Amino acid sequence: MKFKFMRLLGALFAFALVATACGGSDDESGTVTVKAGEEIQIRSLNAITGEVAFLGLPNQRGVEQAIADFGDIHGFSVSMGTGLDDLCSADGGQAAAQTIVADEDVIGVIGTSCSGAATAASPLISEAGMVMISPSNTSPALTSDLAGTAGKDYNPGYYRTAHNDLFQGAAMAKFVYEELGISEAAAIHDGDSYTQGLAQAFADAYENLGGTMTGFTGVNKEDTDMVPVLTEIAAGSPGAIFFPIFQPAGDFVADQAPGVSGLEGVMLLGADGLQVSSFMELPQADGMYLSGPDLRFGANTNQSTGVTADKFLADYKANNGSSPEASFWAHSYDATTILLEAIKAASKANGGKLKIDRAGVREYLDNLSNYEGIIGTLSCDDFGDCGAQRITIIQNNSADYDGSMENVVFEYAP
Repeated sequence: MKFKFMRLLGALFAFALVATACGGSDDESGTVTVKAGEEIQIRSLNAITGEVAFLGLPNQRGVEQAIADFGDIHGFSVSMGTGLDDLCSADGGQAAAQTIVADEDVIGVIGTSCSGAATAASPLISEAGMVMISPSNTSPALTSDLAGTAGKDYNPGYYRTAHNDLFQGAAMAKFVYEELGISEAAAIHDGDSYTQGLAQAFADAYENLGGTMTGFTGVNKEDTDMVPVLTEIAAGSPGAIFFPIFQPAGDFVADQAPGVSGLEGVMLLGADGLQVSSFMELPQADGMYLSGPDLRFGANTNQSTGVTADKFLADYKANNGSSPEASFWAHSYDATTILLEAIKAASKANGGKLKIDRAGVREYLDNLSNYEGIIGTLSCDDFGDCGAQRITIIQNNSADYDGSMENVVFEYAP
């Protein structure tokens, strides 16, 4: 395909730059050499502190489990080093990516947790000739519009196992318009690429179905008083408000909306950023509908390790003392195993050394097709969307978090 050819030319140019600039890349081919007694280096870049650590910590632990389960590559062990923190922000993503690219031995990165961090990290990782596979970035801008046009933040060498939010937005729009029968809705975002991208995807799909968007506005992540924004929204008399944001802002929207004149009976809707017990157990979250990835993995088995979802979860709880909170733990596990398979395919042991071809790692991922993972079948398109694009909507019972996560009321499988 023409795009893949142009992408390969761009990648080869990047590798030539890396080979010239970095002593650890052997020659013009962009090869990394691992000496006897050394380890293959990959990195985890996820939000492991702050309000969004519920998302990043399970991602990082998924990387750790996948490395342990996968084992050596051509007799060489794999290390993810010390987990790096993307802080769920552009500044955090950029700072951590600068640390990563300064290490010429790193082959690839599992991360970031947040789309906003990826917009700053991805260009640096790409230019360095490395690859980056995100378990939980969902912004369409990072890959494509699903119609052949690259997103504004797309960079070669970027991939993800998470869904593209054009699917999640379409799923929620279809649910609201066709299942709930609500013809007027509003959306609230917090300005970052994930929340604004998903809110926009919902708005576009909703209007295409025949619905009317009565409001589309943003809040600041630090806001606690949502009444002014909610009052603005109420002026349009929506039947539903979709707010795909994180805590703590999501807590305040859910708590304050029913008290605003004109919103007393409004339907409140959230997304995967709020699919966490600390939100779903709040009284104001009771009865809400939340969209996210389909977690009904059943007997799906990762083809590289033979691990199922049940085995992963048992090991996770044994290793960490609790189950993962966020929805993308399996996506992280599968992201790591496809990276390790790519390294395996693009490397060769000779004379006690392992030579890894950076271009070969990208080539493997560019052509990944019908790889069986815990999340389902993975195949990468021209812009790095590799994951199973199935979305479910659950209805929350604040007294039963685990039951709510299994309470699927709508599914979307394009």
